[in-house]
Amino acid sequence: MRAAMLFPAAVLGLALTACSQPGGGEAPAPAKTEPRTLAGVDLDQPVRVLGTEPFWAVEITPQGLTYSGVDRAEQKAANPGPVLQGALASWTARTEAGTPLVVTLTATDCSDGMSDRTYPLAARVEIGGETLTGCAAASAAIERAGEGGRVE
Repeated sequence: MRAAMLFPAAVLGLALTACSQPGGGEAPAPAKTEPRTLAGVDLDQPVRVLGTEPFWAVEITPQGLTYSGVDRAEQKAANPGPVLQGALASWTARTEAGTPLVVTLTATDCSDGMSDRTYPLAARVEIGGETLTGCAAASAAIERAGEGGRVE
């Protein structure tokens, strides 16, 4: 009977030993990932894409993409994260209403045509059957920028 009681305790001890981490039981630290950047813009931080004639914007945040514009209904989509290919970054998503939304940023200087600002990224937005062109930069850089000059 004593042997029958020792067997479950031995199995439990082996199971606990097998599950423990080497080196004191601490889990390894997660690997640091490099920020995804394009033309010096951290794509993992909020980015604002904007255009004129008609006025429109896409806010890209870690939580999602929000398209809005003058006389346009706001449309939201989950952020799938950017796909980087050389000097291009693109997001491909569907809005909550099921409308296809593709945002493509290119690492080249861009002027919005209405202000004296120069942005570090040119933008193309395809939403539904419409294609819009504009500029983009980090949201924080746009908020800091004056009415003219380079947005950095």
